[in-house]
Amino acid sequence: MKLFYEKDIDKKLIDSKKVAVLGYGSQGHAHARNLKDSGMDVVVGLYEGSKSKEVAENDGLKVLSNSEAVKQSDVIMFCLPDTVQGKVYKQDVEENLSEGKTLMFCHGFSIFYEQIKPPEFVDVAMIAPKGPGHTVRSEYQKGGGVPCLMAIHKDSSGKAKDLALSQSLIHIW
Repeated sequence: MKLFYEKDIDKKLIDSKKVAVLGYGSQGHAHARNLKDSGMDVVVGLYEGSKSKEVAENDGLKVLSNSEAVKQSDVIMFCLPDTVQGKVYKQDVEENLSEGKTLMFCHGFSIFYEQIKPPEFVDVAMIAPKGPGHTVRSEYQKGGGVPCLMAIHKDSSGKAKDLALSQSLIHIW
């Protein structure tokens, strides 16, 4: 295990990226709002007819379809239930991936159990906050954060670890 701290992280990496957060449930709302409040370019991807659309828009976030959010973004953060991640990947994400994009996950179930098999040309990382979304959000609002785990599954760019660390700032500081 290696511990990383704010001094180890280059926040400029994530600042230069557009991030799509897929899902606006427990982790998705915290992740998207923390990104937005950190001044980052973020959109929320939701399925047509999602009840979360109005909530996300009322929180000041731009909402797009999952596929359009993926097309427009550099980093795609999966904050969806494990039971739908594979389906959403196949329907909305896979065909919209291109070289240079990064897939990130709040937990590693879909990658570990190969429900999602990303192409070689994208980076794949996990930033898993060690707390429920409401705690991630409330600690951020207090100026603190929660610890998170990081894992790298694919590093096609050579920068997956640094980018994942830069995104972790919204959880731990």
